[in-house]
Amino acid sequence: MPLRKWADSANYAIEGILFAAKNERHLRYHLYAAVMALLLSYVLGVPRLEFLVILVAVILVMLAEMVNTAIEYLVDMVSPEYSEKARTAKDVSAGAVFITAVGSAVVGYIILFPHLEKAFESGVQIARHTAGEIALLSVITVSIVVVIIKSGLGRGHPLSGGMPSGHSALAFSLWLMLTLITESFSVSVIGLIMASLLAQSRIAVKAHTPLEVVVGALLGVGITLGCFLIFR
Repeated sequence: MPLRKWADSANYAIEGILFAAKNERHLRYHLYAAVMALLLSYVLGVPRLEFLVILVAVILVMLAEMVNTAIEYLVDMVSPEYSEKARTAKDVSAGAVFITAVGSAVVGYIILFPHLEKAFESGVQIARHTAGEIALLSVITVSIVVVIIKSGLGRGHPLSGGMPSGHSALAFSLWLMLTLITESFSVSVIGLIMASLLAQSRIAVKAHTPLEVVVGALLGVGITLGCFLIFR
């Protein structure tokens, strides 16, 4: 089935992200920096176009780091013994990451410095955002935090096993978003039932333990609630 094939492809892709996060500490640093940059942009009220530029810069850095990781493993597989050409290939790929990271840092400085300067002079006033913007931040933050925790613990797979349950985290995050945005009791109940059923299915197929599901649900709800309380 096309949906099943898409799910399998997504699983393999996320497996790659989690593997890189587990084995490459620089990618974990980039994930930390990504969360900090996005939260800081929201706090300072960076305009949408400038925020989009920062988001693209963050994506490019992580993309470059993952491509560099793939190249390193490929070179090690093709040339297990020392080779000057293999060393050069690794150096060049690492250089690409360095250029991307430095360029992104410069872009971030150019965009954020005027906002930081203004906040320093007049005091920090947390910017308010639309529900859609907060929902986007919540989904991104929940996803990154799940990857960071799983890579730190070194257990399980992105879509099947490990602490916490990513499915539960996103499902309950979406439930709370629907509740806060629509302010409808019936919509909230339906969303809660669907999130609960999804969480139960992760236990039924033995992809997660009850504790992993509960922790995932609390993580998704906590991050989403925090984002809405701060920025709405």
